[in-house]
Order: sequence, then structure tokens, then C-alpha cells
Amino acid sequence: MNRERLKAAILPVTLLLVLEVCARSTEIHSDALAPPSAVAMALVEAFADGSILGATRDTLASAFAGLVVGGAVGLAFGIALGIFQPFDRLMEVTIESLRPIPSIALLPIALIALGFGYRMEIVIVAFACVWPILILSRAAVRSIEPRLIEVSRALKLSPGDRVRKIIIPAALPRIFLAFRLAAGIALIVAVTVEIAINPIGLGAGIMIAQQALRPDLMLAYLLWIGLIGYALNTGLVVAQRHLFGPAALAGEAR
Repeated sequence: MNRERLKAAILPVTLLLVLEVCARSTEIHSDALAPPSAVAMALVEAFADGSILGATRDTLASAFAGLVVGGAVGLAFGIALGIFQPFDRLMEVTIESLRPIPSIALLPIALIALGFGYRMEIVIVAFACVWPILILSRAAVRSIEPRLIEVSRALKLSPGDRVRKIIIPAALPRIFLAFRLAAGIALIVAVTVEIAINPIGLGAGIMIAQQALRPDLMLAYLLWIGLIGYALNTGLVVAQRHLFGPAALAGEAR
């Protein structure tokens, strides 16, 4: 495993070295690019003055709050749609009409209704997170072994007990996968909202660096966002493997 990770790191390290050499060997000054060494120094500087830490707190607070709200709504509707076929058919047109709407397209409405700040960003993130969790949880419920449902009926479980004791445990690995997907979407949408209109968080830090003609700082923020996303996904993969075993990841690969 360590050798595989080492091989995977060869390409990005090589690209960084090539970029550093090219940036140092040319006389052309760019307002959009900076050598990797300057980006690393700008990242250290941003950590030293605490600006990137405060921005990270704001972005992650909005992203995680939106993920929780959107995940709860998506999970509830996904389970209900998976269990009750008539309800699924009734909601099909509504869901398929709302799902293609880009979450960023709601910015003008959310801004008028909620103004700048956390609430507006959380609503946009929650809207984006609803759909992957709803779709995958509905598919997970439908893929449950029918005999499990028959057992729950034979035991005369109430609908609530059936969901809690049979459906959710059986569908949980795929629901967790949906949560992993939605977590990445939450971070992407939160940063996009901040770049577009909301003056807080990492997205706003990117725009401030761009307006100050600091490509090194701008790229440092982009690098940090990528590292956060990588760490988030790695943590969720480790949790998925710990909770459900290698079989869950093998099923995902298929």
C-alpha cells in the first residue's frame, strides 16, 4: 500500500518541479500564476497571521451545517420513496424538475430572502446535498433483500420499527456512500457561493487575493481547499472501511 501511494505521488511531485523550473527560468510576470515555492510560502504566511484558519472555520461551518440539513431531508425522502411506490410515482415529476436546477442558480432568491452570511450559504449547500442522498438512499432501500421485508411483516413490526430495525441497517453502507458524495459536494458548493457572492470563508479569501494581485496567495487558498477535500474524503473512506469492512469499498468499485 505504501509503495502504491509513493507511485501515485510521483506525478504531482514531478509537475510541481516542472512548474517551479519554468516559473524561475522565465522573465514573464503573471498575475494569475506563481511558482510552487511562492505558493507554499504564501500558505505558511496565511497560517501565521491566522487568516486562512478563520476562513476555513467559516467555510466548514456552512458546508457541514448544509450537509446535515440536506442529508436529513434527502435521507427521509429517500427512505419514504423507496418504501412507498405510490408516493414515489406521485413525487417523480416534482423531484425530476427540481433536481437539475443548479444550486448556484438559487443565489438571487436566497440573497433576497436571507441576505449575506451563514444562513444563505447553508440553504444553498443543503439544496445541493439533498439530491445525491435522496437518489442513492432510495436505490438502497429498493435493493434490500425482499425476504427481509417479509420477515418484518411476519414479525408484525410497526412501520417505524421496520425502518429502524430492518431497512436502515440493510441500506446503511450505500447510504454512507451517498453521504461521502454529498460531503464533497457540500465543500465545493460552499466555496463557490463564497466566490460568487458571500464575503466569508475560503472563497472570499480567493477573491481578496485575486483583487490584491497576489497569485501566490490565491493559489495557496486553492491548494488548501484541495488538501481539505482530500483529508475529508480520506477520513470518510477510513470510517467506511472501519464500519462496513473492505466489502463496502469493493462493492463501490463494482
